[in-house]
Amino acid sequence: MRKNKTIRNFWYNLSTNQKYIVRKIYYFPIDFIDKITGETNKYVPSRGSIYTGSPSGAAKFIKQGTHQLKLLTSFINLKSTDSVLDIGSGIGRTAIALTGYLNEKGNYNGFDVVKKGINWCNSKIAKDFPNFHFKYIPLFNDLYNTNIEKAEEFKFPYAEKQFDKVFSFSVFTHMQIKEISNYFAEIHKTLKPNGTCLSTFFLYDDENEDYIANRSQFNFPIKFNGYRLMNETVKSGNIAINKIALETMLNDQGLKIDRIIDGFWKDKVRDTSKIEYQDIVVFSKKNS
Repeated sequence: MRKNKTIRNFWYNLSTNQKYIVRKIYYFPIDFIDKITGETNKYVPSRGSIYTGSPSGAAKFIKQGTHQLKLLTSFINLKSTDSVLDIGSGIGRTAIALTGYLNEKGNYNGFDVVKKGINWCNSKIAKDFPNFHFKYIPLFNDLYNTNIEKAEEFKFPYAEKQFDKVFSFSVFTHMQIKEISNYFAEIHKTLKPNGTCLSTFFLYDDENEDYIANRSQFNFPIKFNGYRLMNETVKSGNIAINKIALETMLNDQGLKIDRIIDGFWKDKVRDTSKIEYQDIVVFSKKNS
């Protein structure tokens, strides 16, 4: 357990470029084996190129995207004709699954702060699916890049009330409070009046705050008003937010929580009935 914490701290202390290089070197042998055995997929990058989420082989990567699609259809009633926005589209984990779900009346837009991910998605997915669009946004994130533009000032490059559904997986777990609040405002702007958003978080309340702060691994020891950090130096490393604080943040931007589905990340003993690691929050516009 102490070993896991040491490895995580070592990882956080690496520069952005060093992180990418370490991943490439570490996964080179298995990437080579995947290639010669044919365990690849044209839409899935190599394990060493997967900079967010688990560095899965092609089959597991696609399975994870299919799982996310199931969450979207189950909890926000995603339809094949919807116009959707994927915040933090990464390297296309969710987008790949959506290529087989959205029809010609539906459309997908995704953006991300990591250029190599957007380049991959445009060269692979968008090339074959003309209703899929990926945009690179050069915003600073101390976990993923060294850009200078601020996420807390970013305006989504989309029209007002453009999207039926908005979603993000493991994005607000790697942002700072002011940035998250700004994204909530932009979601409100671009979401249709009857639209819905699904996002994942690390959430806590008064009953489990001490536990998530002090447990031996994957803990959040650094306390602030309404949220806790895993690492004081890399503030985008991982953030946990108090449920009441999250509700207040959403309310301030004209949004309301419709449902919270607790994940199993903070279970003392794994509850196998829970279907997602992170906590899922479904929210929408107030008075819509």
